[in-house]
Amino acid sequence: KMSGIIKMLRKRKELIPLVGIMAVTAIGAPSVSLYFLFTKPDVILNKTNNPEPWERLDPSKPQKLHTINQKWRPIAELEHVKSLTK
Repeated sequence: KMSGIIKMLRKRKELIPLVGIMAVTAIGAPSVSLYFLFTKPDVILNKTNNPEPWERLDPSKPQKLHTINQKWRPIAELEHVKSLTK
């Protein structure tokens, strides 16, 4: 079966970039998904043990890929609402 694909690609050379792009996509999408699943703290699978995952994030650590002049400080209104809901 693989030799048939190779023969087809030799006969129709215009399909080689398409096959290459499809192969990279087929390998890259699951790889990136697994990478984010195991390395990023904002990806959650079990919501029963951690119903409010944003509470565990470190505010001093930027969560974006590129951050310019980020300074975190608590907002008084949000802190008041947070104290009322607990």
